Formats: sequence, structure tokens, C-alpha cells
Amino acid sequence: MKKILLNLILVSAGFSAYTQDDGLMTWFERSGGTETPRYAQTVSYCRKLASLSPKVHYMSFGKSPQGRDLPLVVVDRDGYTDPQKIRSAGRMIVLLQACIHPGESEGKDAGLMLIRDMVSGRPAAQPGDYILKNSSKGLPFLLDGISLLFIPIFNVDGHERFGPYNRINQNGPKEMGWRVNADNLNLNRDYLKAETPEMQAWLKLFNRWLPDFFIDSHTTDGADYQYIVTYNVEISGGMDEGLAKWAKDEFIPDLESRMTGSGFPMIPYVNFRSWNDPQSGLISNVTPPMLSHGYTALRNRPGLLIETHMLKPYNQRVEGTYECVRTILSILQIRGKKMLQLEQAADNYLASDDFLKPAFPLQFETDMHDSIQVPFLGFGYKVVKSNVSGGEWVQYNKTPVTYILSYFNKAVTVVSVKLPYAYIIPPEWEEMINRLELHGVRTSRSLRDTVIMVSAYRFKNPKWQQIPYEGHHVMSNIEYDEITESRFIPAGSAIVMTNQQGGRIIPHFLEPKGSGSMVYWGYFDAVFEQKEYAENYVLEELAEKMLREDPGLVKQLDARKVSDTAFAKSSQQVLNWFYNKSPYIDNRKGMYPVCKIYDPAVVRDLLKQR
Repeated sequence: MKKILLNLILVSAGFSAYTQDDGLMTWFERSGGTETPRYAQTVSYCRKLASLSPKVHYMSFGKSPQGRDLPLVVVDRDGYTDPQKIRSAGRMIVLLQACIHPGESEGKDAGLMLIRDMVSGRPAAQPGDYILKNSSKGLPFLLDGISLLFIPIFNVDGHERFGPYNRINQNGPKEMGWRVNADNLNLNRDYLKAETPEMQAWLKLFNRWLPDFFIDSHTTDGADYQYIVTYNVEISGGMDEGLAKWAKDEFIPDLESRMTGSGFPMIPYVNFRSWNDPQSGLISNVTPPMLSHGYTALRNRPGLLIETHMLKPYNQRVEGTYECVRTILSILQIRGKKMLQLEQAADNYLASDDFLKPAFPLQFETDMHDSIQVPFLGFGYKVVKSNVSGGEWVQYNKTPVTYILSYFNKAVTVVSVKLPYAYIIPPEWEEMINRLELHGVRTSRSLRDTVIMVSAYRFKNPKWQQIPYEGHHVMSNIEYDEITESRFIPAGSAIVMTNQQGGRIIPHFLEPKGSGSMVYWGYFDAVFEQKEYAENYVLEELAEKMLREDPGLVKQLDARKVSDTAFAKSSQQVLNWFYNKSPYIDNRKGMYPVCKIYDPAVVRDLLKQR
């Protein structure tokens, strides 16, 4: 512990070691580690680096809703900006992303300094200077075998909602951006549904480059503890088994060991089993594809979430982020070759029919009957009853305490599905087809009208959340029966083969119970609506006739009235009940327009021109 505290003291003093401004000091450094630059200042510094080094190129990869460029910095030892050229030169591609939540700006400041140190060759101001302690000539060796993509600010509009009161739980910087974009949407809930312009641009960037490793920089909320940096890497759930094993057995132990040696002991992202009780144990969950590293995991590309601790001074959080990214690049120079081989094997597996054989997991729960014991560097605390709220108030002190906690980190599949050979999306749902294609998913189009037997879903008992979430009243209950029916397939329908590189994304997008599916977000809500109604005087006569012809309806009606008192008191609902049992009912109401085909021969026939 003494070594850790000594290292933190040295780290905190590191930035004051710059005694002269050589023109390459960042805004963060000029401020003494207390401020982060605005959008214009950030872009200006990126352009400066590009003008000074042929290894750096600045460009935009899209536009925000308010018209700002989305900035991208490409760093390659030969100055290449084409992913094929980079890969032909034998280098892997790493994507570092910052400010998807602009109040969490450590990745921006750390990334600017890291790129500067990778390409400028500037010497350390003195031997104790933290940032350059790894090399007296900067960090050019980090470009050996690696090319870096850097998004300094992803949520550019939210970033410019700048102010000192945007992060109540956070200790600096003095001012920072706002969490969501100009449309009040959280970009880190949009990876799968892809409805924001920023995310659509990001997906195009991701598909063009298909980075081999992804890093997303964040700041925590939650408890107080000693760690400056925590992390999250997907090692279960839908992640390819080979890549998950590599991350668990090789990458993570190496990362934790090196970071501890650098004065930044790490632990997976801290989530207590009981939110206000640190000694209740730690719990981890499978990350859904609406979140960044959950998404890249399903694309067969490991993603690491950096989560610095909100209460630590801002300079320590930036320094911890810098060291974490530098360490990751160093590890990939050693272990990256095996990772690339596993990624290729994972992509090949998705493109094969073997991918379709096992049940595909869609939803997970943490096994609360299985845990391991882990040390946790926390602080002492007490729980008191609040005089204001009447609730429990956790009061932390700064006395270091090492707890031994139960860690529940085993995932159990609770919903799975048999994968079809192909999904079919009718042409009238073109927006959904376009969204799916944004994920790099290849689609074909049926060439003629036809009628075929398909597997389909008929929904029942739908319910929606009353409070909006990310601009949607999401479905809180998704139930259906799977049926086989003869269905008209119009020309121009999208045929989505499941065995392709985006194969793990497709079922989450199209299966109603997929994690963050389009059904969940409400994009298919129209199919639940009743569009035809009858006048009461018509229904009264129809109801009398139906009861005469089918006396068994009386028992059904009585049972419904007993189970649903609101129904029993509503004459309109009672009459509509009869309407829904009559031949006039819309037999397509509640039918999911997306269907599935399990027979490859049927799919091939759909693609034939006649």
C-alpha cells in the first residue's frame, strides 16, 4: 500500500514537471491538470499535431445534429489512412474513443497527450516526469505493429453544453460537457438501435475500419473506494468463446499486473450486489449490445471500458487513463498476434453453417448461487439514517480497508433462440432494413412476389413502460407464440442470411426478445394496433347472434369478467371482445412482419429470377 500511495504522489506531481511550454502542451497540462479543452480547442490541437507530424492525420467522420464535425485522428507510422494499406503492412488497428459522455473527459485529455508523445519524440522535462518516464525520447515504439484511431469527442453537441455543474458526483475538471446529445439521447444506449446521426456515422466508421481492439473511456458513479481506474471487458455472454478465453486468461491478468506495477491497481467495474452495502459483494452482468463494449464483443472485437473513479482528482484520473491506454497498446504488441488469429477464426465461424446449429443466447442473468472471493481496496464507512430523506446514508471515510468480498460473475442464459438460415423483412419496413445494414449486415432482395411457408411470431399480452426511456416507451412485456404459416413475400423483401460477420448482431436486432431489439424499442408498435371498429348497435346484434350459435362463449365471457373488473364494467370492452372473436377481426393484428426460414433451399429459390 505504501508503494501505491508513493506512486500516486509522484503521479500527481508529474504534470508540474513541464517547466517550459514547447508549443505542444495540452490545455489540460497548461491548467495544471484541472481543466479540459472545449471542442474548438480540441480540434485545433489535433490539427496542430497533424501539421507537425506526417504520422498524424485529422479528419471528420460525420456531422452532429447541430452541424459540428465528428473529429477523428488517425495515427500510423507510415502516415497511412486506408485500413487495407495498414493491414497489408502487418499492423493491427486500435480504436480509442472519448467523450461519448462529455462530462467524462479523461480519455480526451489522455489521448491528446499520448498521441503527442507517440509522434513528437519530445524528451522528458526531468527523469521524474510521469508521462514520459517510459522513454527518454517519447513513445514512438507504441506504433510498432499498431495504428491508432482516436475519437477525442464523440458526443460533440453535448460536449458544448459546457459548464461547472454538469456532473454532481464528480471531482473536476472545473467545467465539462453534458451527458447526452442535442436530442437528449444517450449515445451509449444507441449502438444497436442506431437512431442518432452520430451513431450512424460511427457504425460506418467501424465497418470501414473494423478495429481489432476497442477502448472506450468513461468515469464512474457509485461507491467510494481506493481504485483510480476500474475496467470492464466482456468475457461471457455472446462473446466468441476463443476471444473470451484470451481476454480472461491472458489479456486481463497482464493488464492488472502491469497497472498495479505502475501504481494503478485495477478491479472490474464496481457494482455492489446491494447498492448501498459495499460488503454485500460484487456482481457483474453480461453487457448488452446497446452499450459500446457489449456491441463490439458481438462483432468479434474485444472492447475495454475504462472507468476512472469520479471522486479522485481530475489529474489522477487522466493520468490513470493515459497509463491504461499505453499499457493496453504495449500488451497488444505482445499478445495481439494471437488475438488477430482468434478474431479471424471467430469471423470464419460466423460465416459457416456451424454457427446456426447451437441455440443462440439472447438474455442472461447472473448466477447468484456461485461466486468467488476477491480482495477489494475500499474505505471505511458507516450507514446512518438520514434526518432529511429518512433513508440510509452511506458515509465513507478515507481509512483504507481491504475487504474480502464475494464476487458473483457467472452468467446463465435465460432466453435463447434457434437461429434460422435467414430472416425476411418486408420492403415496407425499409427503415429497419437500412438500420440493420448500418451494422455491416449484408442483405439480398427477393426478385418476385411469392407465397411460401415461414416461421412467424404472433404477439400476445403486450405491455409498455409508462415512463419514457431514451425517447421511447419500451416494451415491458414481450410474449408470443411461434407459428408456421403460408405468407406472402413481396418482391423487394430483404433476405438476411444469418451466417455472416454480423451474425451475432442480427438476432439481437430482429428477435423480439433480443437484448435491445427493435421490438423492445417500439419500432414495430404499429402491428399491435386495432384499426377497424364497429358501432355498438351493430356489435350488440352480433353478440346476441354469437351467443345463440355458441353457448360456450357465456362461460368464457363470465371468466373474463371475473378476472378483469375494469373489463366487466366497460360495455365497450365487452362488445369489442365479441368483435375480436368474430370473422371480422384483423387476423394480422399482432403478427410480427419479420419471419424466419430454416431451409436453405427455400432461400435460394427466393433469390432466383424467373
